[in-house]
Amino acid sequence: MSFILNFFYGLNDFLWSYVLIVMLVGLGIYFTVRTGFVQFKMLKEMFLLLGEGALKGKDGHNGISSFQAFCISTASRVGTGNLAGVAIAISIGGPGAVFWMWVMAIIGASSSFVESTLAQIYKEREGDHFRGGPAYYMEKALGQKWMGILFSIIISIVFGLIFNSVQANTITLAFEKAFSVNRGALGIVLSIMTAIIIFGGVKRIAKFVEYIVPIMAVAYVLIALFVIVKNIGMIPHVFGQIIEGAFGFNQAIGGGVGTIVMQGVKRGLFSNEAGMGSAPNAAATANVSHPVKQGLIQTLGVFTDTLLICSATAFIILISGESFKGVSDGIQLTQDALVSQVGSWGSIFIAICIFMFAFSSVIGNYYYGEANIEFLNGSKFILNIYRAFVVGMVMFGSLAKIQVVWDMADLFMGIMAIINLIAIGLLGKFAIAALKDYISQKRKGLNPQFRKSSIPGLKNVECWED
Repeated sequence: MSFILNFFYGLNDFLWSYVLIVMLVGLGIYFTVRTGFVQFKMLKEMFLLLGEGALKGKDGHNGISSFQAFCISTASRVGTGNLAGVAIAISIGGPGAVFWMWVMAIIGASSSFVESTLAQIYKEREGDHFRGGPAYYMEKALGQKWMGILFSIIISIVFGLIFNSVQANTITLAFEKAFSVNRGALGIVLSIMTAIIIFGGVKRIAKFVEYIVPIMAVAYVLIALFVIVKNIGMIPHVFGQIIEGAFGFNQAIGGGVGTIVMQGVKRGLFSNEAGMGSAPNAAATANVSHPVKQGLIQTLGVFTDTLLICSATAFIILISGESFKGVSDGIQLTQDALVSQVGSWGSIFIAICIFMFAFSSVIGNYYYGEANIEFLNGSKFILNIYRAFVVGMVMFGSLAKIQVVWDMADLFMGIMAIINLIAIGLLGKFAIAALKDYISQKRKGLNPQFRKSSIPGLKNVECWED
């Protein structure tokens, strides 16, 4: 076991220290400039589109609405990374890691826009709904089916199996601390609940997350606001800790800046998934009149995840004054921090929040696997076998040691992100062209409509025929 752990650690260190930081930051800055700072310039439009999707329920006569697609991706984004992952980043990298999480969200939002817009352009129709994602644009736009197959295999393993074991792991740890619940017994309950929802198909998944995601996000942000208002005088000190930790002299002398940045980038990406290639699988399901609409809505998801919910966790921990150095069980640090502010019920509240956050992530993560299993093989039998493995990994994660689970997640997440970042780096011009078309139509006072001919030379597009 020690050999396996050392292998994971060494490979993780190489990927995150030398490869991914350069790719994530480099492409994020490139797309930010090429899109004309889309994540800032069109922020108001993002909110308008999200509200439009929520009010209409559907953008067309059938399929998944833009709001439901947003909720599927947010369900996957908002999970253990927001409560446990932030705590782990602070415990290893200190308060400065929070700053680099913010930076990654702001820069990475442009990559999220590009990948989700591409997923919409190259989506496929299946019955009364759509499917798509990186594997589809790798095959259709790049003409590299092998690349799509490799990505599909990795994301199916990473999200449906490994990440879901992470989510289950955090749920059982939180409930063990709050209620002294047996982790094995809770694992059985989680496995049964997972099976009931995922065997029901994408429509049941969309309905489930459409209701649970807004409730859980609002409840958590409200309790964080209560803690912040209660300790309003400490806010300048908290910001000081974060900024000093990110750029501080002591960190530079101690050689700890690299660790701080790496923790912020890793946990930020694990949480908001910008550029990783996961959210596009949900973005492709939406029935919208223009690909850019869903690209903008998914960009808002990055901000919601990191700048809102991750920041809420960071402020709760830093305001509490709890000792975070060397803490390995992130969710228990978050629980202890909230208990210090609101009393013993805080541990119970976090346990309930993590159940809602993490269980919704299990469902969202599973869907990413399903979309890619269908890309690999449309057989219902194979899909049901995959569903059985997902349920089994939920049970495994309920009992596993946390460090093994997190290291596996980091490694496979890194490999998956590299493959997708190469693809969107090559294909980003099509998303940028689609954005120009969208802006041009908006300036004419039109409700933007997309057609294959909107972008000269666009090939292998199924759902946007003239």
